Amino acid sequence: MADLHNYLVVGAVLFVLGAIGFLTRRNLILMALSAEMMLHGVSLNLVAFSRLHGNNQGQAFAIFIVTVAACEAGIALALLVALYQRRRTLDANAWRQLGEEGVARDKGGEEPPLAPVLPPPPEFPRLSPAGRVPDVSKRRADHRD
Repeated sequence: MADLHNYLVVGAVLFVLGAIGFLTRRNLILMALSAEMMLHGVSLNLVAFSRLHGNNQGQAFAIFIVTVAACEAGIALALLVALYQRRRTLDANAWRQLGEEGVARDKGGEEPPLAPVLPPPPEFPRLSPAGRVPDVSKRRADHRD
């Protein structure tokens, strides 16, 4: 019985740390990692209860959860890369304007500045042509004769 208690405590700690991380972080990557931690806490509890009851159903659900978590991580990474390419930031507050129209938004703080707009690259100096310009028409006339 002590073994079950230890597993449940570790699973609960993983879930709580993931929930706190998800609610307090503003970086989208850290939010995705916190959601993964919550899923692993739940799967650990399922495996512990499966061992207690002597069947494999909890382990089957845990394998399903790990598979879904891996798929979610891949899709989340692809979305985050696409979002970063659009805005050059992964701050969750910068994405507030993507919400539905007509839904009240929290006006509690200042809007974070979007990614700085870079000035256009400077033009490189151009060199003036050096030497004399060859007269191509005179050469062609000389070769015809």
